[in-house]
Amino acid sequence: MKIEMRNVSDLIPYQNNPRNNEAAVEPVMKSIKEFGFRVPIIIDKDHTIIAGHTRLKAAKKLKLTEVPCVIADDLSEQQIKAFRLADNKVAEMSDWDLILLDRELDDIFEFDMEDFGFILDDIDEEEDNPYTSEINIPQYEITGEIYAVNALYDTEKSSRLKADIELANISDEEKAFLLKASERHNVFNYKRIAEYYAGASEEMQRLMEQSALVIIDFDDAIKNGYVKLSSAVEGMLNEGQ
Repeated sequence: MKIEMRNVSDLIPYQNNPRNNEAAVEPVMKSIKEFGFRVPIIIDKDHTIIAGHTRLKAAKKLKLTEVPCVIADDLSEQQIKAFRLADNKVAEMSDWDLILLDRELDDIFEFDMEDFGFILDDIDEEEDNPYTSEINIPQYEITGEIYAVNALYDTEKSSRLKADIELANISDEEKAFLLKASERHNVFNYKRIAEYYAGASEEMQRLMEQSALVIIDFDDAIKNGYVKLSSAVEGMLNEGQ
């Protein structure tokens, strides 16, 4: 794939572009300003945009004179029309894993991620909502694969953090606190955990359920505090059954 620089003034927005991304222009502009123009605009042989209208608007706001482009001159008119729609559609079909997203956002200190379109209050509210009966645990069909216990989790990140804490010039009390907090950076592989659970002893299964590594019974999840439901809301739900 050859990337070529093209004058912004030569690029032509597609007049029938059905996607309105005005709300995304400002975050894209800030992303380009902070990280550079990393995603080329895709154009046809006549310099009409196939994908990248929002990036073009952001470039104009930043008063850029040139932007990187990929010229898709090997596509037919039908392919171009289909690709233009498909490129926009697939972008809206993905969902966020809010647990992993929250973990990644927690690790970013140098940037205000709201500049790039993340509404952090909404993420926190959905994470911490005490009135939800939704269990955000991946659903998984057992395949019969066998894993050792040490293959169920990854401690690389927490181990690096612990090493930094041990070398830090802080009090023992502060170190003890940070060492406990570092455990939240352990990453659990829930697919492998589900496989391990399927072949574990009854006692191990019981303890895994109590640890919310797997959730088999919804009522137990509520009882153990992994899904919070107020008695008032629970009563209303029961009345509606």
